Amino acid sequence: MAEIIDGKKISADIRAEVAGDVKKLKEQYGLTPGLAVVLVGEDPASEVYVRNKENACEEVGFKSFKHVLPADTSEEDLLKLVEELNNRDDVHGILVQLPLPKQIDEQKVIYAINPDKDVDGFHPVNVGRLAVGAPVFPPCTPAGIIELLNRSNTELDGAEAVIVGRSNIVGKPVALLLLGHNCTVTICHSHTRDLAEVCRRADILVAAVGVPMMITGDMVGEGATVIDVGVNRTDEGLCGDVHFEQACDKARAITPVPGGVGPMTIAMLMKNTLKAAELTL
Repeated sequence: MAEIIDGKKISADIRAEVAGDVKKLKEQYGLTPGLAVVLVGEDPASEVYVRNKENACEEVGFKSFKHVLPADTSEEDLLKLVEELNNRDDVHGILVQLPLPKQIDEQKVIYAINPDKDVDGFHPVNVGRLAVGAPVFPPCTPAGIIELLNRSNTELDGAEAVIVGRSNIVGKPVALLLLGHNCTVTICHSHTRDLAEVCRRADILVAAVGVPMMITGDMVGEGATVIDVGVNRTDEGLCGDVHFEQACDKARAITPVPGGVGPMTIAMLMKNTLKAAELTL
């Protein structure tokens, strides 16, 4: 039976570490990290996520600045707000919650954020830093995956890592991070031939494709570590991209859904915001 990798506990440990570092920053330099979150419209999932970020900021001792704008906000007004936040000394991290309403070009907004305040790691400058192996702000979910692997005693050096999914948010950046830890990396997608055979080779299998229970037990190699990024709503409730029960029979360790990768994203956002504040010293 596989060891369950407890993302809730690991994320709590990271937030506690961040809180300790924030205390030192305040004592030594009088500096309190500040995170600005911008929400446009009333998407319920985004509202929950923003509220969780506020709670995390309070827990670690950050200043939290929330800007809630109506759904009909113009692109020009949003860009103006981003520019104001870029120029504020008490704001070290800026996060514009996606998705944005259709009248706003998401790419334009991401490009407008100062790369040194882009704690989500989506600005092309930060994507470039990641690609050349010098990430300042790695995207939060991929960075959280690396923490889960490290803190579950998964050997990365020389490991064969297979990623199912090639998104800019998870698949590609986690591949680059794993390369940086000396893994041999394969990215799979809808055109991959004999996906099951490729997956079975993996010492580390990352599923980030958004299809409920697509990765079945016969696709998991004996002793693999399985990271399930998927969060899918079905009639039976939440499930991941991995058939959990079947994978447990083969894997050495596995993340559950919920309670695995999910909690790590906000923990890593806190870590990136702390780093952004430290860079101003």
